[in-house]
This record gives sequence, structure tokens and C-alpha cells, in this order.
Amino acid sequence: MRKRSISTALAVVLSSAALAATTAGPAAADSAKILPVKSVGDIVVDGAHQRVYVSDPTGGKIVVTDYTGAVKATLTGLAGVSGLALSGDSGQVYAAVKDSDRIVAVETQTYTQTASYPLQGADAPVDVEVVDGRVWFGYGSNFGSLDLSAAEPVVRLDQKGDAGFFGGSTLLGADPAVPGVLVAGAGGTLAVYDVSADGAVLRTKGSMDTGVKQLDLTPDGSQVLTSWDGTGNGYGFPAYSTTDLTEVASYPTEAYPNAVRVAPDGSVAGGSSSSYEPDVHIHRAGDPKPTRQYDFPNTGNSSGADLLVDGALAWAPDASRVFAVSVNTYGTHTLRALTDPTKELPTLTVSAPAKAERAKKLTVTGRLTSKTRPAAGTSLKVTRTDLESPNGKALAAVTTKADGTFSFTDTPPAGGKVTYKVSYAGDATHAAASGSDAVQVSRKATTLTLNNNGKLYAYGKDVSFTAHLGGTYKNRTVAIYADPFGSDKPKKLLKQAKVNSSGNLSVTVDMTRDTAVTAVFAGDARFAPKTVKSTAYAKAKVSTAVSKHYKTAKIGSTTYYWFRKNTDPVFTTSMNYYAGRQQRFQLQVYYQGSWYDSGTEYFALGTNGKSAVTLEAPGESGIRARMRSSYINGSSGDTVNSTAHGAWKYFTFTN
Repeated sequence: MRKRSISTALAVVLSSAALAATTAGPAAADSAKILPVKSVGDIVVDGAHQRVYVSDPTGGKIVVTDYTGAVKATLTGLAGVSGLALSGDSGQVYAAVKDSDRIVAVETQTYTQTASYPLQGADAPVDVEVVDGRVWFGYGSNFGSLDLSAAEPVVRLDQKGDAGFFGGSTLLGADPAVPGVLVAGAGGTLAVYDVSADGAVLRTKGSMDTGVKQLDLTPDGSQVLTSWDGTGNGYGFPAYSTTDLTEVASYPTEAYPNAVRVAPDGSVAGGSSSSYEPDVHIHRAGDPKPTRQYDFPNTGNSSGADLLVDGALAWAPDASRVFAVSVNTYGTHTLRALTDPTKELPTLTVSAPAKAERAKKLTVTGRLTSKTRPAAGTSLKVTRTDLESPNGKALAAVTTKADGTFSFTDTPPAGGKVTYKVSYAGDATHAAASGSDAVQVSRKATTLTLNNNGKLYAYGKDVSFTAHLGGTYKNRTVAIYADPFGSDKPKKLLKQAKVNSSGNLSVTVDMTRDTAVTAVFAGDARFAPKTVKSTAYAKAKVSTAVSKHYKTAKIGSTTYYWFRKNTDPVFTTSMNYYAGRQQRFQLQVYYQGSWYDSGTEYFALGTNGKSAVTLEAPGESGIRARMRSSYINGSSGDTVNSTAHGAWKYFTFTN
């Protein structure tokens, strides 16, 4: 058994050909809309007004929608409402209300209840059919009729005759094209009745499976279908002759059948309660192989998909749609309009070379397949999309051969990604289909340069970056971006414009951080895209202020800060701030003509970019020392700037 998945097939072709995209049928035309119901008893379609009626036994209401599922009306106060049937003139919908043992009539122009007919003695009516103007209803293991042709309605009960129904609810089936015929079944017994006169006359009876959920009559009156195969041949939708109820055909399925409806043209829609297989199966009359199948999605919280509600299947009278109601594990019911159900879904594959040279001829091949292949000579539309024709350019149409294959040649004028799309318009028995494949067509290499790569600049230096673009076909536009180091500043477009007559485009960057500058040429129909990067570096900005000294004076040629021997010097470093940044404080002492390291320590910057460090006074005079603050890339807490050192600050202690 396959796992449920989106119904688009992907095929990997292990050859020089690229991946071919395939589209089959106009699935986008299908619609789905959540219904405001707690349960579903039945569904009937009014084609004259394009309305769908759904009964909700638990909620005690009938919901009326349009063909898209938009709610147009709700009739309430109908506890246990179940079976629905449309009058022959589409003027009334009749509904069986089992909790109050009655039939109600709903006027289809205004969606108002126009009448209520009590069924004295008919306990809990469920199923409803209309034959020749009379309303037939199933109740318990029996059925009766409601005749509205006289001045007063006439109810007749207990019309099963000697069919031998017992157990379960009686199901009914009829077809507007077959006057005077009603089929009924309950408890494993199936029967055909002549209802052309006042009562029901048993024609023939036979057996059916006790698991049947729905019955229907073919429009030629020759067969009755049920939603379960009781012959032991597996799951399916068996068809019985209305002459003697022998099985004459079957439409097999893989999962549990729970609905069956026949269209006016004889097409069969079978439904199955299937978590991992298709849910609705469309067959041409007599053909056991489905023309089309629909697979519901999973909108619940289980591994399996949504399920078809028992018996919740109905055709639009023109066979343009099949309506189905699904339910998920949350109890949410969805009305699904399945379009073009009688049309096969062709598959159109397209295969083009993975690569090709521009202005050189290439060949594209493909195949149109379906359950019944369209005739040889079927015309297919071809469209080429490329950089020169982004909205697509129509090429000469191509026709299929007897086996459905086709091929055509083309000379791509533009390089880059070139897509060939082939489309089949469909016909009376086939839905539209399309397929496409893309070719990477060669383009010339582009010359693009950008200066200043690897250069180091002082903090705040305004630096000009110039991109130079060589020869191209039509596109002369270059974009220049700056991406400062650090996660707090994103990459930014500085300029996008045409290069000048010399092929140059320049921008100015304020170098406050290490910065990656990129120049981008998007390419054109004959020259390939290109991106170049220049990484330039900016030193951190570092300065130190000294305080608590009593004077400055030179020792030799060097200026010193003079402190009393018991005064603590304070050194305040200023640095461009970045989150988590630290300054490195380095101290050296002068002894016998040389400077010696006395210690190095890192101190955090405040958000104002300052860090004040106080040295403890030595308590003796004659000491000479120096300090400096530095930003060390990687060691100062980040890598946003390049390493920079502040100036040495010299100081001495006296009495």
C-alpha cells in the first residue's frame, strides 16, 4: 500500500537529461470548504440553482451552499434530519426528519420550509427518493410513500411486500430518467419494485452485502449498484441486473466502499472510507478501471487522511462535478467539489538537455500519456521562457505521434535558464495537462573587479570602492553592497546603477568596522552573472586620558605625568563600543635603561565606550612607568575591528 502524498509525481531521469516537470489536470479548480455541521446524513445537488443541500442529523439542520461550498442558508429545528431528495422540477427538496417521524419540503428559490408531512406509524424515516412525483421513504426494515398529487397528501406504509427485509435501515435508489422503478434494500436483501401505479409491486429480489451504505439505479434502468461487493471478490461497487438481480459487473476498489452514485450519462462515482488510498473513484459505465481518482488530504492529527462520510457523495446533474463530504479526526466536515470528474488526467512529460550552447540547436522530447491515449496528431502548445522573454514566447506547435511521443528543435537566443513548457488543452474526455523542463544555456564569462581588498584603514576613514565591469551584452548595471563585521549590522545595498562610460561604479564607505564589500552583476542574455568581494579592515579607535597627576613635564625628550608617591593614578580609555568589548591594559616599568612588562589585563568597556582603571600608588618616589590601552582582534571580546594600540602614557612618582 502506498503512503498518502501530494498527487504530483516526480521522476528522476538518470541520463544527460535534466529533471522533467510534469503536470496532470486542472486540480487547482477543485474546491474545499469547511461545513458548519456536526454530522452528515445525506447530500443532494440542485443543478438548476447550483446549490448543494447537506443534512446534519446531530445538529438538527440542513445547510445550503453554492458549488464552492459557501453557505447560502441554514434551516434549523429538524432534529435527526437525514435523507434528502430533489423533486423532478427542482422546485422542492424533501427531507426525512426521523426524530419527529415526518417529511418536510424546502422551497429551492427561497430556502424556506413550505410544508411538513407527518408519517403516522413510520418510525424514524431515514432515506428518501422521488419517483414520478411521489416521495418514497425508508423506515426501519420497510418503506412507504407520500403522494402529494391530490388535494390532501396520502401516506402509504408497509410497501416492502414479501421482499423479506429485516434488520437495519431500508435504503432506496431511483433515477429521474427511469419512471416507475424503485430499488430498496435492507439486512442483506435487495429488491426492485414497479411503482408506476398507486403501490409498490415487487419485480424481483436478491441478496446484497449487509455492509451496503448506499444504492443507486443506472439512468437506463438496467442495473442497480451498491456500495459493497458481497460476492467474495474483494471490495468494490457491484452492479446487479434489475431483471433478476444477478451481478453483471463490478467496479473494484482497494478500501472499504461506503458510497455510490451514478451520473446522468451513466458514469459511476464510488466512495471508500480510506485513510491511505484514494477516496473517490470515477468509472465509465462498465469499465472496471477508474478514469480518475481523488485522494483527500490529511487535515487532522492522525497518520491517515480525512475520510469520506458514509453516503456523502453526489453528482452535479451536468456531471461537471462530484460533491463529497469528508471528516477529519477533529470531527471537522469539509464539502469538496471535485471538478471534471469524467475526464481522464493525462500525464505530459518534457525532457530537455541539462546544458546547451547559446545559438546552437537543441532537441526537446516528451510524451503525452493517459488511460486512453489522445489520437495521433494531437496539437501541443510550446512556450519558451528565458531572460529575453521572461513572460514566455510562443514557439511553433508540435503534434504527437501514435505512441504519444513528440519532439521539436529550437535554437535558444539567450543564455542562462531556458524553460520549455508544453501544454495540452484537453478534450471532451481528457483534462488539460502541461509539462516543462529547463536547460542551462551557456553564457560568456564576465569581467568584474573591485579594489581595496585586504587594505587596512584608520577608524572613520572614508574610503572609495570602485567596481569595474568589462564588456557585456545589454545589462550595464552593478550593485554594490557593504556588510560590516558584527551581527548587529546587516548587509546593505549602497548603490545600484549603470556603470559609467569607463565601466566604473564607485561608492564611499565610512570605515568604522572591518567590512566586506561586494559588487554584483546580475548577468544578461549573453554574459554570466558574477560577484566579487573585497574585504577591507578598520582599526579600532583607541585613546586614553590620565588624571590625578599634579603636573606634566619632560624627562629627556618624553613628556611624563607626575604623581605624588601616595596618589592613585587613573587612566580612562575611550574606544568605539561593541557589545562585550574589552580593552587590554598593558603596564611597563623602566629599570636600568630598559622597559619591562609589569602586567597585562583586560577591562570591560561601558556602553559609552569608556573604561577607567585606577593603579594603586607605590608609596615611594623615583618610579618611572608607562601604560597603553589596546584593542586586540579576537582577544578583546569580538572580531569586528582590526587590532589597534593607543599611545603610551608615561608617568612617574615623586615625594
